[in-house]
Amino acid sequence: MFTEVLVALVVGGVIYFLVQKSKRHQLKSEDGWWGEGTPPDKEEDVSIRPYTVRMDNEELQDLYTRIDQTQSFPSLEDSQFTYGFNSQYLQNVVSYWRHDFDWRRQVEKLNKYPHYKTNIEGIDVHYVHVRPKNLPEGVTAVPLLMVHGWPGSFYEFYRMIPLLTEPSNPGDIVFEVVCPSIPGYCFSEAPHKKGKWLEAWLGSRVTNVLTRDFQQFYAHGGDWGWIVTTNMAQLEPKIIKGLHLNFAPPSKPGLPMVLSIMLGRRFPKMFGFNEHDIQRIYPIVQNLVVESVKESGYMHIQATKPDTVGRGLNDSPVCLAAYILEKISTWTDHDFRTLDDGGLTRKFSLVDLLTNENFSKGLDQPHSKMPVHVPTGFACFPNELMHTPKLWVQQKYRKLKTFTPMARGGHFATMEEPELMAQDIQNFTKMQEKRKK
Repeated sequence: MFTEVLVALVVGGVIYFLVQKSKRHQLKSEDGWWGEGTPPDKEEDVSIRPYTVRMDNEELQDLYTRIDQTQSFPSLEDSQFTYGFNSQYLQNVVSYWRHDFDWRRQVEKLNKYPHYKTNIEGIDVHYVHVRPKNLPEGVTAVPLLMVHGWPGSFYEFYRMIPLLTEPSNPGDIVFEVVCPSIPGYCFSEAPHKKGKWLEAWLGSRVTNVLTRDFQQFYAHGGDWGWIVTTNMAQLEPKIIKGLHLNFAPPSKPGLPMVLSIMLGRRFPKMFGFNEHDIQRIYPIVQNLVVESVKESGYMHIQATKPDTVGRGLNDSPVCLAAYILEKISTWTDHDFRTLDDGGLTRKFSLVDLLTNENFSKGLDQPHSKMPVHVPTGFACFPNELMHTPKLWVQQKYRKLKTFTPMARGGHFATMEEPELMAQDIQNFTKMQEKRKK
């Protein structure tokens, strides 16, 4: 009886997969107005303006005052990071931030690369545009758009940018990199209208403005950047030459995924599961349900009552630091929850973490049911927040060309392992450009 049921499920799954695979959809862009008030009668100014990051003494003094006035409280004994950011260790971070963090040096570091702003549908959008230096004669740079997520910023890519624009291996591809700030993050203006704010970022005009110098380009993203770049690939499949991701949780569980969850532990080879897949998926309730609930509370309140939590986070820099750095700790490695310091400095420096946090601001996934038909590469990091086996990635990304199990790294892999990420982007792009690895 079990064999007959199994065969029926598999046959049904194959039929479902083939039917879904035959359907092709392409999104239509929905341009709008996200600025204050009503759209102007005259044509919008979409000129590109150079931008310089600045920190004046008045802003710095205000920050110091707010830090000095923060009130601490003790965490539960032996709780480490189990209930969030440990208060005792937070005092160490705050002390470093107040007395040792060199603001002016970090501002200079941010200005290492050229910054720009342009206005798109009523809001100012910030981005970094890095062109390769000393490009060899006869070599053409490959354009690459890299989009950050939450909690993060364009600064996540700073250690990886030179690996892509100035590769040490003569056989490597030389990239020209554009790193935008998502609306509402860093130096990009937040939308002023209610609704699906992500649409402020996904219209074809956004793609055209940020990449106006390129006929085609590659795109990379993780976390929110995964959603942004995926939707760009759905909107402009002829412009996005290739899509590289390091985060792609299933947005719509289909029959193949359901079957793999039900039967994968008993028949792993049938679904292409390896030992790491089994370890991350099972037991199902603990790994797919309990862990998700533990780490997604922030998402619910931000999606439903952003003004409430936003007031506190915007008013208190220490609260914002704890809120963001706790996620960086846990999402880098779940086991860090048992450490007194959250393992923060095992993978990162406080300088980089505070620089990234200082310029960040605080889900609706449009068109999540639609597949992507752009060539895709996926870097599967072992400590990623939500593990996604190859079969699950293929369910949405129908032209998955590379799937790389990475040696180490978690959710913030671009900051944590820039060399590994850059190499995987190189390998994927070389395959698409038909160059030897």
